[in-house]
Amino acid sequence: MIITKTPFRASFAGGGTDLPAFYEQEDGVVVSMAINSFVYLAVHRFFEQRIVLKYSETESVEHVDQIRHGLIRECLKIVGVSEPLEITSFADIPSKGSGLGSSSAFAVGLISALQAFMGLPVSPEQSAALACEVEIGRLGEPIGKQDQYAAAYGGMNAITFRADGSVGVEPIALTEEARRHMEEHLVMFYTGLVRSASEILVEQKRATESDQSKMALLRDMKGLALGLRDCLMAGDVDQLGPIMHEGWRMKKGLASKISMPVIDAAYEAGMQAGATGGKLLGAGGGGFLLFYCPPAKRAELMRRLAPLRAVPIRMELRGSRVAFLES
Repeated sequence: MIITKTPFRASFAGGGTDLPAFYEQEDGVVVSMAINSFVYLAVHRFFEQRIVLKYSETESVEHVDQIRHGLIRECLKIVGVSEPLEITSFADIPSKGSGLGSSSAFAVGLISALQAFMGLPVSPEQSAALACEVEIGRLGEPIGKQDQYAAAYGGMNAITFRADGSVGVEPIALTEEARRHMEEHLVMFYTGLVRSASEILVEQKRATESDQSKMALLRDMKGLALGLRDCLMAGDVDQLGPIMHEGWRMKKGLASKISMPVIDAAYEAGMQAGATGGKLLGAGGGGFLLFYCPPAKRAELMRRLAPLRAVPIRMELRGSRVAFLES
């Protein structure tokens, strides 16, 4: 039995520059943080000559190619696992349309579990790279690479995406005091809206390739990410709010479905309550709203955004890992 524990992530700045439409022209940069919400993958040798999967559905098949769940099927194939086993998944938060990189965290966690199951070495670089190959290369998802690396490495990072396909991960080390201060100011709200990230990202890709003004907008968003990296490295975590606010304003100009009136109204309510900034996490359209808000204003923020469910978050220092292993 092997169980992996893989964190979700909150992306603060630079989202969209991790897509090929941008980084094949110039380096993309994203600043993101692994958070204390996780997906758990359990892999267990199965007695019968079958592969049994338990997620939101249940599958029982004889061969890998018969698996309907594309992500699980391709993860098994890329690691080279075909023997009988049982795979079960659990998550701390809704895993569909959350904006927290849940599908990529799932892929990273499953690849790590399967590598451990096969007795292979498990490394964050390899788990992230293989997850990118599965999601983008094999399944053709129109997503970027930031989620896989955030889940694999953990902590807070400035992640660079290069035209040759390579990815650089630069850890941003905060003092314990700065980290606690930041965490006291961060709170997420679940909108209850589920969206298709792929649909939004396809529109964004087309716009970026055909409209130079979108490319210029992404270049400005990259500049925000670089500026945030420098502020955080200097310990000035309070710049997180204003920079997220400016980035969210820019991001809404990339595609038509990134926001909607109900989200705009909730965001405006949060800002009127005293937040210094925030953003909708992920590609847009739904999932979680993140705010940076002084603790003294937290009660008013909660009141104004009721009945949306508040979820305080903390930084998760560790990336995807084997939490339990017993042969």
